[in-house]
Amino acid sequence: MPRFWPIVAAALSVFAPAAHAGTEGQSALDFEFQSIDGKPLPLSAFKGHVLLVVNTASFCGFTPQYTGLQKLYDTYEKAGLVIVGVPSNDFGGQEPKSEKEVKEFCQGAFGITFPLTQKYHVRGREAHPFYTYAYNQLGLMNVPAWNFHKYLIGRDGHLVAAYGSITTPDSPRLIDAIKTELAKSAPN
Repeated sequence: MPRFWPIVAAALSVFAPAAHAGTEGQSALDFEFQSIDGKPLPLSAFKGHVLLVVNTASFCGFTPQYTGLQKLYDTYEKAGLVIVGVPSNDFGGQEPKSEKEVKEFCQGAFGITFPLTQKYHVRGREAHPFYTYAYNQLGLMNVPAWNFHKYLIGRDGHLVAAYGSITTPDSPRLIDAIKTELAKSAPN
């Protein structure tokens, strides 16, 4: 193992959500966000669906992924896919505007119809509990390193995989994983 690895691991851990005991036995459906309109948005409302939770930003080089996310949603919504966009200003200050402005931008520029949450932290000690859960389930190498990091959640509410920002919504790898999860029966 290279001698610099402990330094890299320590640096990455600064960006990771704070680990908390007690997330074992939980599922992603145990977490709740607030919608961009300020209403409760419990992930349990999507029980039996396949979820793709994506931290987003309006002023990022990856912002054009909104187009692909909406296309993905349009294509697979009837089969049971729900995309949840989680605006975050954690990376480069690329989501500085208010929730109202974020919503207007997403709907106006990209025609977004999938659910959006209020702005949340997705890394560090202030990370939303869902991101702490994801960190505890999938480990440090699957923590958002930038905007448009994606978490795939199966119909049973458990995390399936994480996909970094460079994995676009039209990536065959992501689409195949979504199709595999959609093909599974919803739990009773």
